[in-house]
Amino acid sequence: MRIFEGVRLAAEQMRSQKLKSFFSLLGVIVGVMFLIVVVSIVEGMDQYVRSTFSERLFGVNTVTVVRNPGDEIAASPEQRRAWARAPRLTFDDLELLRERVTYPAIAGAESDTQGEIESEFGRKVENVTIAAVSAEIFEIRNLEVERGRAFTRQEAEQGAPVVVLGSSTADVLFEAVDPIGKHVRIRGFPYQVIGVLAERGSFIGISLDNTATAPTHSLVQRMIGPPGTVETIQFKAETPEMVVPIQQQIIEIMRVQRRLRPTELNNFAAETVEGVLGFWDTISRILYISLPGLVGTSLVVGGIVIMNIMLVSVMERTREIGVRKALGARRADILMQVLIESGTLSGAGAVIGVGVGIALTVLVGAVSPLPAAVSPQWIVMGVSLGVIVGVVSGVYPASRAARLDPVDALRYE
Repeated sequence: MRIFEGVRLAAEQMRSQKLKSFFSLLGVIVGVMFLIVVVSIVEGMDQYVRSTFSERLFGVNTVTVVRNPGDEIAASPEQRRAWARAPRLTFDDLELLRERVTYPAIAGAESDTQGEIESEFGRKVENVTIAAVSAEIFEIRNLEVERGRAFTRQEAEQGAPVVVLGSSTADVLFEAVDPIGKHVRIRGFPYQVIGVLAERGSFIGISLDNTATAPTHSLVQRMIGPPGTVETIQFKAETPEMVVPIQQQIIEIMRVQRRLRPTELNNFAAETVEGVLGFWDTISRILYISLPGLVGTSLVVGGIVIMNIMLVSVMERTREIGVRKALGARRADILMQVLIESGTLSGAGAVIGVGVGIALTVLVGAVSPLPAAVSPQWIVMGVSLGVIVGVVSGVYPASRAARLDPVDALRYE
């Protein structure tokens, strides 16, 4: 009954003093809203980055051998110097690894650059990602050919002048015309279009469909690097459990091949998706660690405001409290009533903050590629934090109300 009475009094106060109640709850609303929005955005970015890296950019269960890794900034100065002096990867390295890696896996090579492509109709596309790849790369990176076909391993080794275009590149170059069998010019060299990839979307605003993929030994490879060299060698394991063993075996084979002494650092890198995402893990961890402090600041401010509002409320209802005590209300009854009222006020602000946070999260999802889902546990946590802040903020006003002398309270004007 006391709970119902406290909730009723809080609801009456919010209804009779709407503007005052809104400003008193603004700190809690902002704090909970910030919690919902930031956590949802961070989780959405985490899902987006991980799915894009694993499914679109790197492929599932892959190990990528590179001359210089993506997280070079985090390495020691000695390691950076070793990478700077490192020789380029070659097709011989690819064949050596294919022969000596004992775990079941498929392997391929890839190099890419940016350039312009022109169709036989004179239409041009700039800033195209032009890649020279092994035939296995289509399977390693889950590149689905929507129209036509991918080139074969024999075509890749012979350097056949064929190309598979990204969906947006094909649309711009050929518009309504079927591109299969037509020709394009890459850096002045003619290539026959044999396939078009399925749409892959974009990553942080960069289109993944503005591409042209040609065989490794074609003339495109010579535009990217010296003859016989490649930028990356990629392995795809059959199961996730084989990724780390394959990575370790690649490192051992490459160290032996390059005659590195036990004390020498690797002058290459064998990366997995998890390793590449290590930098993002650090960023997201920092965000999650700093989040309680940022949210706590708003909630503390909101709690102080609620405490002041409750002190004013207790003062205004001094005679009422005196009557209740005169009729037999105990200190615990008065204390509980004020705490329930304070918790209800703050909880209402938390509910409003959750609603605003969800609305902003949905808005972010509508204008960006980030997922807009809000985890239920954060909604529960937001409302719980609001109620807790209200209860804690109401302790001092409640204790003052409970200590009031009934005689003095009844004489209060």
